[in-house]
Amino acid sequence: MTNTIADIGDAEVILVTGSNTTENHPVLSSFVKRAVKFKGAKLIVVDPRRIKMTEFANLWIRPRLGTDVAWINGLMNVILHENLHDEDFIEKRTEEFGTLRKVVEKYTPEHVEEITGIPAESLKEAARTFAAAKKGSILYCMGITQHTTGTDNVKSLANLSMLCGFLGMEGGGVNPLRGQNNVQGACDMGGLPNVFPAYLPVIDKAVSARFVEAWGVTSLSTKPGLTVTKMFPAAHDGTLKAMYIIGENPMVSDADLNHVEECLKHLDFLVVQDIFLTETAQMADVVLPSRCFAEKEGTFTNSERRVQRVRKAVEPPGQAHYDWEILCDVANRMGYPMSYADSEAVFEEIRKVTPSYAGITYERIEGEGIHWPCPNEEHPGTPILHREMFTRGKGLFHAIEYVAPAEQVDEDYPLYLTTGRVLYHYHTGTMTMKSEGLNEIAPEGFVEIADEDAQRLGIADGDTVSVASRRGKVTARAQISEKAVSGTVFMPFHYAQAAANKLTNAALDPVCGIPEFKVCAVKLEKRAA
Repeated sequence: MTNTIADIGDAEVILVTGSNTTENHPVLSSFVKRAVKFKGAKLIVVDPRRIKMTEFANLWIRPRLGTDVAWINGLMNVILHENLHDEDFIEKRTEEFGTLRKVVEKYTPEHVEEITGIPAESLKEAARTFAAAKKGSILYCMGITQHTTGTDNVKSLANLSMLCGFLGMEGGGVNPLRGQNNVQGACDMGGLPNVFPAYLPVIDKAVSARFVEAWGVTSLSTKPGLTVTKMFPAAHDGTLKAMYIIGENPMVSDADLNHVEECLKHLDFLVVQDIFLTETAQMADVVLPSRCFAEKEGTFTNSERRVQRVRKAVEPPGQAHYDWEILCDVANRMGYPMSYADSEAVFEEIRKVTPSYAGITYERIEGEGIHWPCPNEEHPGTPILHREMFTRGKGLFHAIEYVAPAEQVDEDYPLYLTTGRVLYHYHTGTMTMKSEGLNEIAPEGFVEIADEDAQRLGIADGDTVSVASRRGKVTARAQISEKAVSGTVFMPFHYAQAAANKLTNAALDPVCGIPEFKVCAVKLEKRAA
């Protein structure tokens, strides 16, 4: 996030897209609702489903799945055509504006309506509402990123924010909402195959030399590793022999699960480190028991880049250990001596090798967290990014053309499927499905369908239906819902028994390698009683 969560309350207009905020981020959603209800902020929701947040919106526009670049370009077309853009910001703080302008010229509201299904007048109203504000916040989540054009979608939102001059200010910014509670921290620590901590590139020999010295080794590879979506095919063809999976359950969360299972079976050796015996752990040769969040001391870094203390509330069961303790034990047995006195000692090393964390100490975050970057102990932290300049100097406009999703509906598979979460379960249910109360409220998977589609297919609410794609088939309970819009069905991905990801398309974004979880073609059939 370029801005803080509390900062949402200062926005005059809030654009929420690709985020079922009330169910995925219920606490954060309250900041949006309060801004609308008590501070008069205008809310634009762009989503293919009639999600709860639409009830608070001044305007809900419903695009066809996978058409985000087109409607964002359409907003910019209207803003430029009506001279609503921030010329001063563009002139002083950006470059390649002319290239962007040339590309979005063709994305007239009428042309965008043909691609997206959004009425031209609704697009114009959204553009005027957004650009007329003095400060506007964009909130997005995996409905934007989990596409073959996910990188393009994010760049397009950045284009829109720069066009209106909404970066580097209170109440502005481009703000991705993280799907899990320490995803931001994991990325900051180098949990990506092409970077060291603080996003320092592994291909840079000077950077590599710094970590060679810090970690007391003779050399480090300057070759990027594999993303998870490349690991599984490599396992299948035998070039990847072993996997060590920590706190992840790909047997429920990854796309095209039948293929994932085959890939895991091809491995010579599988280690899973987790707090419960997940569907993935059940396939492992070795399972290493780790502590859950309430059994740990340490830090989490949340969506707004705030580094916060976590304190142990309960004792761990059995032989559960800190993740760092397990990793140290493995490293020692493999010939590299690793030992720390405690979690704070680990954090002290983090400070030394991660420039953006250098000024953060346990003492400084005893009561309240600090936003990185925080380069030294006198620095207050950075709640808002890009106030004076961007990391690269000037902000770069990217001229992006619309590209259709990897899979389209046809006679055999006439409905689009999109996936997501429900309020009562979390990710693959590793923790939440151990709760009797939550299981009573949300006991099983379902397929959400519009009444119009249900009537055409002869499906009643509560019927058992089969949902099939070109990759697999699952059985789920039909849920006729006002959230659903004709032509599109929705399934939560939490439930292993009705695993939506047996259906989803593993086609990848060519830049970041994320699968197209949010768009695939399916067919529904009522199952005999």
